[in-house]
This record gives sequence, C-alpha cells and structure tokens, in this order.
Amino acid sequence: MIGWVALSVLFPGVAHLRAGWRRTGASVLAVYLSGVAVVITVAALAGADLAGRLIGRLGLLAVMSGTLGVAWFVLVVHSYVVLRPGRLSAPGQLISGALTGVLAVGSALPFGLTAHYAAVSQRTIDGLFRNSGEMPTGEPFGGRDRVNILLLGGDLAGNRVGVRTDSINVASVDVRTGHTVMFGLPRNLEGVRFPEGSPMYNQFPFGFRLPSGPDGSREDLLFSVWEYADQHPEVFGGRTGMGPATLKETVGEILGLRVDWYTLVNIGGFAKIIDAIGGLELTVDRNVVYGRRNEGLIPAGTRRLTGEQALWFARSRTFSDDYARMKRQKCVFAALLAQAEPATVLTHFTEIAGATEGLLETDIPGPMLEHLVPLAAKAKKAGVTSVQFVPPMISTASPDWTLIRNTAARALTGGGGASSSSPKAPKLAEGCAPVAP
Repeated sequence: MIGWVALSVLFPGVAHLRAGWRRTGASVLAVYLSGVAVVITVAALAGADLAGRLIGRLGLLAVMSGTLGVAWFVLVVHSYVVLRPGRLSAPGQLISGALTGVLAVGSALPFGLTAHYAAVSQRTIDGLFRNSGEMPTGEPFGGRDRVNILLLGGDLAGNRVGVRTDSINVASVDVRTGHTVMFGLPRNLEGVRFPEGSPMYNQFPFGFRLPSGPDGSREDLLFSVWEYADQHPEVFGGRTGMGPATLKETVGEILGLRVDWYTLVNIGGFAKIIDAIGGLELTVDRNVVYGRRNEGLIPAGTRRLTGEQALWFARSRTFSDDYARMKRQKCVFAALLAQAEPATVLTHFTEIAGATEGLLETDIPGPMLEHLVPLAAKAKKAGVTSVQFVPPMISTASPDWTLIRNTAARALTGGGGASSSSPKAPKLAEGCAPVAP
C-alpha cells in the first residue's frame, strides 16, 4: 500500500487506478503528464526569456506554488484513503498512516519553499526598485542596438554626508548579440567636461574646477560630480536630487554615449552578503594594511575573509593607490560571483535577501527586468571586452577627451584599444585571486 502511495507522489493518480477509481485516476494522471510536458517544452524553448517573465510575476508564482503544495498534500492523503487502509491491522494502520503523513509533507515541501522564495524575492525586488524610473514607450530598448548602464560603487553609510562614487564603469551591451564592452573611468579625473547647454556646463564651461581645500585636496574630481549636483540645487533652477542624472550625462559626454540607466551599489552592503554566505575565500598576493592608524592587517596567502575584512581589503588605500584599490574591488566582486553557488544561495536565501536592504539604488524601471534578465544571460555567453581609461593611456590630471571618445568608439565597433575576456575564464585582477569553489 505504501508503495502505491509513494508512487502517487511522482505520478499522481496511479493509486486511484490501483484502487479501482479508474476515471479519477486516469484524469489526474493525464492532467499531470500534460502539465509536465508543457513545462518541459516551455522551459526548453523559452530559456532565459522564461526567467525574465517569471521575474515580473513572482507574486503569482508564490500563489500558484502554495496552491499546488496544498493540492499535492491532499492528493497523497486521498491516495492513501482510497486504498482502504482499514483492511490493515491496527499497527499496520498506524505505521502506514505515519509514513503517508511524511510523504504528504515531503511532497508539499518543495512547493512551499518555492512559494516562500518567490514571495521573499518579490519583496526584495520591490524594495530595490522602489525609486526606479519609467518604462520606455514602444520597444523595450527603444529600437536601439545597444543599451548603456552606468555601474557605480559608493558608500551610502549613514555616517557619511552625500554620495561619492568610488567606482565608475559603463556596461554597453549589444541588444542583439549580448556582447558587452565595459568602460572603466578613474574616480580622480580632473577638469571633467559637461554636455554643452546643460546647467553644469553653464556653471563650468571650461571644465569642473573648484578651489582646492586647505590641505590641497580636491573636490572637483569625477567622483564628486554627483555630490556637487545634489548639494547645489541653485545650479539647476532649484531642482533637487540632480546627482544621478548629472553623472549619467557627464559620463555619457566623456565617452560619447547616451547612458540609459544607472545602478549605484553600496560597497559597504556587500559585507552583509559575504557574511550571509559564510565568508569569502581569496588568495591575497601581498599584505594589505587598513585602519586610521594602520592597525589592521590582512596577511598575504589564501584565507577566508569575513564581510568586514573583505570590505577593508576592497577599500584600503594605505600604502597603495586608487588603481590598486579598483583592482582589489573587482577581485572581491569576481570572488563573490564565483563562490555564491546555487546551493549556498538557496541555503542562505532569506539572509541574503535581507542583506540587500540599502544595497542598491537605481533608476532602472522594475518592469525592465523582464527584458534585462534574458539580455544578461545572453551577455554572459557572449563575453566582455574591457577598456580601462587609466595611466599610461590617459593622464587623470589632463585627460585627452578626444582620445577617450575615439577609443570608446573603436571598442564598440570591434576596433583596438580593448582587451577581451572569456566568460568561462575571466582575467583576474591584480592584488588577489578568487579561490574556485
């Protein structure tokens, strides 16, 4: 009897057929097999497009999974009942009933977990994209060949005033092939130019220049454009919160591109995610000193870093420069992607979802995820071409803007000035190496 009940978990209806409920059993089995065939066919044909569509329907997925879980539970119990367990002895009824209960709960559990993960994912996405922009009209990408996204890393900690973008990159993705060109700009570019006719151009027609601080420090570098725009609404006719739009325009002017959206990642928030997956294993090629008094040390060698240690490793500029820091940050991101395996993510799903609070700020419209998820899958297969505008290619104190634009244009058309990396064997940043999971 228990064998038939167990078989009905995998093939609903077989227990009913065994018990003589032929019409019911045949109907349930036919519906189940038809459903499985439809799911397999759709998954095989849709691929990443299916994942994109599901992103926008996580709430519905949660309800459907919960309903299926209840239905499976009831079906397993009913399969046991129609097999007439009353014919068994009292001990037999007790044992078979207990085993049926375990099977019923076990069969419903995957659906319950799916519903839980879908609901948590929906809340997380709603939180991340609560301040997102509006969907473009017409085609998802406006009929253009490329979509350009400004990728920023900064510190949004509550003890800091304003936003300073420490990491500035643009991902230019070919909508048709998915091939991506990643442009990296130094945070310390001087004399930044603004689009002609823009409020910042009217304020700084000869480039972004401010008086240096008492200690000689400068606050008129590329990384402070967002902060300056936010702090000076008078430049924009009284409009506030102009930092993101201004930086998008500025980076677009530098590269000769139209930047569609931006994503600002709170570098400090990564510490919570790293702790949620149990730390990050890296091979550090040299000692990294950190702290206001150089009191912290991450020794060279292979070790597992906590979230706080990984954050210090990525951000420390002690006895190094901005370029070494940029390389270490990329290494940490690469290690996080490599070591966040599906099993690890599922095991710590709720903790990871909770860690994303305050992690991301973006103007990407939430509904665009349906189209960006398949594009991201396409980009992963197509590979990435990297162009880093750092010395000796350019001088950060006196950048050759024409050279930057021409190099960017050549990279987008497949010309020189760029280095390609396979998605299967990415080039590692200097300063550390992610340890393979």
